[in-house]
Amino acid sequence: MVTILFEVLGWSGAAALLGAYALLSAGRLSVGRTFHVINIAGSVGLGANALAHGAFPGVLVNTVWLLIGLVTLIEMQRRLSRTRRAGGAPAAGSPDDA
Repeated sequence: MVTILFEVLGWSGAAALLGAYALLSAGRLSVGRTFHVINIAGSVGLGANALAHGAFPGVLVNTVWLLIGLVTLIEMQRRLSRTRRAGGAPAAGSPDDA
């Protein structure tokens, strides 16, 4: 039997993904760290729910979504570190700042 925890995770994940997309589309959020962290959290919630329900296509999609977000955050951090080592600062409005 699927516990209430997995239902809460699934609904919270859906709300996170839809909220991030709505805020991005409305221009209230830029594609930066915050956007990617929200997407990662959403994919974890939806992926856990899909796994609990045995919905393996959903597990796969959310695992890929999670990996894309993690790789992007790692790359953003690497770029920021290289910029700082070079003595520069991120450009104003850079996605690294979000």
